Amino acid sequence: MTSELTGNTRGLASSELRALRKLGGRRVSAEEIVSLDLARELFTLASTLRRRIGILLSREGDVQEVCIGTKEILYLPDLGRYRYGAGRLRRLRLIFSDLTNHEQVHIPTDIYTDLEKLRLDMVVGVRVHQGSTQAAYAHLIPTAQVQDRAVRTEQLADLARDQPDFSLLMENLESELQEERAVQVRTGMMRAMLVGVHPRKFSSAQSSMDELSELARTAGVEVVDRVLQRKDPDPRTLLGKGKIEEVVLRCLRVGADIILFDNDLRPSQWRAITNATELKVLDRSMLILDIFAQRAQSSEGRLQVELAQLEYNLPRLVEKDAGLSRLTGGIGGRGPGETKLEIGRRRIRDRIADLEKRIDTLSGQRKLRRQKRQGRDVPLVSILGYTNVGKSTLFNALTGASVLSENKLFATLDPAQRQIYLGAGAAGLSETVYERGLEVVLSDTVGFIRRLPAALKNAFRATLEELYSAAILIHVLDASDPELPDRREAVDSILREMELSGCKQLMVLNKCDLVDEDQVAALTRELDACAISAKTGEGLSALKARLFDELKAAASSGPVTGQSAAT
Repeated sequence: MTSELTGNTRGLASSELRALRKLGGRRVSAEEIVSLDLARELFTLASTLRRRIGILLSREGDVQEVCIGTKEILYLPDLGRYRYGAGRLRRLRLIFSDLTNHEQVHIPTDIYTDLEKLRLDMVVGVRVHQGSTQAAYAHLIPTAQVQDRAVRTEQLADLARDQPDFSLLMENLESELQEERAVQVRTGMMRAMLVGVHPRKFSSAQSSMDELSELARTAGVEVVDRVLQRKDPDPRTLLGKGKIEEVVLRCLRVGADIILFDNDLRPSQWRAITNATELKVLDRSMLILDIFAQRAQSSEGRLQVELAQLEYNLPRLVEKDAGLSRLTGGIGGRGPGETKLEIGRRRIRDRIADLEKRIDTLSGQRKLRRQKRQGRDVPLVSILGYTNVGKSTLFNALTGASVLSENKLFATLDPAQRQIYLGAGAAGLSETVYERGLEVVLSDTVGFIRRLPAALKNAFRATLEELYSAAILIHVLDASDPELPDRREAVDSILREMELSGCKQLMVLNKCDLVDEDQVAALTRELDACAISAKTGEGLSALKARLFDELKAAASSGPVTGQSAAT
């Protein structure tokens, strides 16, 4: 088999090139890390040329590539054609000459980086010192054993007698790595590195990262590490080229499959980062869209999520393979025609247009239902608030429904509506307090969140239009949340964007059973709110009475069916 000669060959004589090519014809037994003869020949030639030389050996011991560098740096070729699977190594080891004067054989940082990024079987430095052939080898280890670097390094004082059995070592190592991967597959949990890049003046950086961690948990992803960079984002790469390399290496060391960014990546930034790593790269909006895709149950919800995903991903559809540039033609075609990429984009635009029409139809159907309800003079009360504040638990407690409620973000995507009766039976108070009963339609809505993707707001407009018809918005807050003011402002900001800030709001402090009574009392006075625990039922009778009073007061000045839906 003829191996390739790559790298810094400029200025070499033909005899030197022949000597280098001769290295490519050597073979090592499957049990040896490197043969004594090959190590000596490699080091001698490197010392003569005063250039670092590397040899890529297959698992079977055949030389695949001979790489020439400078005295300090070794240039490795593109190893894309040497494929490896998840949990596996590349079945290539790198043997290189150590021309330094360290006391022991030295493996430089860039070689360690190559070992981790390329998932090589092993890297082996060799030198001849005082007549003895010495070596140092390093290989990856399972992430569960990681302290600082996911690598183990061993020194061999005499290559002639100290070598371990390479084939047995690789067999055991592959077995450990695959077993670790199998555990991850069985648990169904992907592992993620969280990355945030925020200016120093952004005071909520840590809480935003905590929220991203909770989003990851909701999506079924295990967070294994996080990186927070306090600086203005780089417009081209977000992190900066050097920091990307550092993050990718850190991911490899802790066994992360995904890099999750707390920022929304521009298409150009996303491409720059994905070109620097084979790991999956998602930003905050992509993660939220993925959660919505997992949790949408109704056909309407699935349509809205698909539309949001297509609108968000369309600018990120780029050519990644030369095969995509093949042209399509046909009778009547002129010029180069459309590339497969352009056809893909056109089909996505057509699908977006189709989904928008179908969602508009659903919007019309919702409008008819609202008109029918308004004809009966039945007011609509919508429950809204930040995600995971207990909206669905409250909805179930008030209506007796069984809408899914979990301690996860976006547990509710498909809005639910139930009729309830506010009267003596509902609140347990005398009829004289109510004068007469009041029939109400209660609506549970999708939770809001900071930096909600614009594509989602647009896609869910048919659902959120219900808010425009609400007589009262029940704004639920988590009394136990230290970020309560910021959460409230995030919801109010979205309501302002939707031109709903003028709608009547009834503030409700939920989860009061988790908070000190004095703190609850202070918050209740400050916000003019109702204090409840939807889980225990505490304060629900008072909430119904307050809601009744608000609706009766609104009825005295006109119909309590809310404002007309926005177009």
